[in-house]
Amino acid sequence: MFLQRYHRRRKAVASPRGGGMSQANDELRDEAARFVAAHWGADHGIRDFGPMADGHAGLSFGFTVTRAGADVEGVVLRLAPKGVRRSGNTDVYRQAPLLRALGRAGVKVPPVLHAQASEDWFGTPFVMTRLLPGKTLIIWQPAPEFEGFVAEGWRQAARELATIHRFDWRAELADWEKPRDMAAEIERWAAILEKTDEPDWIERGRRVAAILRERPMPPSPQGLFHGDYQPGNVLFHQGRIAAILDWELAGIGPQLLDIGWLMMMGDPEAWDPDWGAKNVPPVDELAAIYQDAMGERFEAIDYFEGLGCYIFGVISCLNVKLHRTGRRPDPMWDDIASSVVHLFGRGEELLSR
Repeated sequence: MFLQRYHRRRKAVASPRGGGMSQANDELRDEAARFVAAHWGADHGIRDFGPMADGHAGLSFGFTVTRAGADVEGVVLRLAPKGVRRSGNTDVYRQAPLLRALGRAGVKVPPVLHAQASEDWFGTPFVMTRLLPGKTLIIWQPAPEFEGFVAEGWRQAARELATIHRFDWRAELADWEKPRDMAAEIERWAAILEKTDEPDWIERGRRVAAILRERPMPPSPQGLFHGDYQPGNVLFHQGRIAAILDWELAGIGPQLLDIGWLMMMGDPEAWDPDWGAKNVPPVDELAAIYQDAMGERFEAIDYFEGLGCYIFGVISCLNVKLHRTGRRPDPMWDDIASSVVHLFGRGEELLSR
């Protein structure tokens, strides 16, 4: 559910093997220019085409549409990976009906400009959205622009989450996706845990998995969840939330997953003190803000934070291994590695209450 989402977000650079990535980006730029001429008008062009460097993950590119030397609008192009089965987070096109429905309902999301399930353009399905002004709040290293605002950004994110959870998915997206089988999800994460190379991590994770298997999942409102709800996926502009981004992990299921995930990301007890998120309000305060916005109280929030600790602990185990074996190098996972024991320990504590 949350697997291929966490990697360091960086600008693409030329491939050491003859500049392959640079060449691929040039080809995508040319294709984007042809698409703009066909859909905006033959007198339109593009400038500043390149990979997104902030607030977007995966195959995402940004550019500006121009006409007669003047800027028309900014665009984000999100592509499905080629040669991969389109399911869940690799099924990029599934985001188009979701974003359109959310936009109609007043949820703050980027407007969809164009989307296509076929491979007629770019050789793969895609979604184009309007590039909105603002910046995302990267929780481990907030940008200087967020000085003095970080805690308020977390509070706004907790409050805004209720707009997602009040969305009437049965009326708007009845056939969009089947509800998630959470028991199957837990077993899938347990299988991934066994592939790590650290015996201590496996043992700690197994203890958490045993609790999840033995303890029935408590009641939660069922509906649309974001799947990776935290300030790094929230666009802020002039001190307010402008949009909620990165919906590739969204699904239908227990919505308390989202508030639990937000709390896990900000909980100092879930992280190595040298790596935890900066200037976060107490997570109980975030839970209270969310519940006030929803207009009801939920007894199971601790459970879902514990589940989030377990899932991100397993994600970390996998990605540390991929990094250290050279299969998917990313130094960020060296930084996060020291938090694995904290994530599993906090998860075990919360789930044992």
